[in-house]
Amino acid sequence: MSTQPLFGKSALVTGGARRMGRGIALALAQGGADVAITFRSSRAEAAQTVSEIESLGGHALAVECDVRSEASVRSAVAAAVSRFGRLDLVVNNAGIFENAPLDSLSLDQWDAVFETNARGPFLVAREALPYLRAAKGRIVNIGSLGGIHAWAGHAHYCASKAAVHMLTQAMAKAFAPEVSVNCVAPGWIKMDEDSGEQAAHFAAKTPMQCNGSVQDVAQAVLFFAAGPHFITGQVLAVDGGLGL
Repeated sequence: MSTQPLFGKSALVTGGARRMGRGIALALAQGGADVAITFRSSRAEAAQTVSEIESLGGHALAVECDVRSEASVRSAVAAAVSRFGRLDLVVNNAGIFENAPLDSLSLDQWDAVFETNARGPFLVAREALPYLRAAKGRIVNIGSLGGIHAWAGHAHYCASKAAVHMLTQAMAKAFAPEVSVNCVAPGWIKMDEDSGEQAAHFAAKTPMQCNGSVQDVAQAVLFFAAGPHFITGQVLAVDGGLGL
């Protein structure tokens, strides 16, 4: 694979200001892509991510967007296309992770997770589809190991990510042959705010005896972004074997 397999292409990464989204955006930029990121409240972090992308020699754009809103998503997609003249890749990364006991889960909690985690990827993909079809582009959704294996304390999150996995497969059929659609499903990924106790617990349960990194997830996204267009409808667990 070329060191810049995405040169001349443009990407939109939702929730790309920080954490995993930031790592994905930077990896795509290193791959040669122009990158638009969306943010909801992390304006300062979004500006910093744009600056980092530009320092790599790429073009970047940060757009405020609520992925739950049709109008907001439509505006963000239009801004990316206006800035770069095309759209080749969408990464549906924006999401909510919450720990809550199922027997006391409120309707508001359930709806809030599904609105972002499941409705968001649907809206972004639908609005981006005409541009992706024109470019013979790609969609990469960010799922979760929790969408494959049930976690009792995260039922609404798990159900929303299982919906993303099925949505990926439905999109792969519906949007073919012009657009390939795949999903990356991370396991336990190290974040700056991870507690040492939790990180050690999951590392001990993982066959690879360590937790994943943001870069591990970003490289999986890059594979789907730049690898064979023929690969579609796949859900790739990036979990070190934790789900086995």
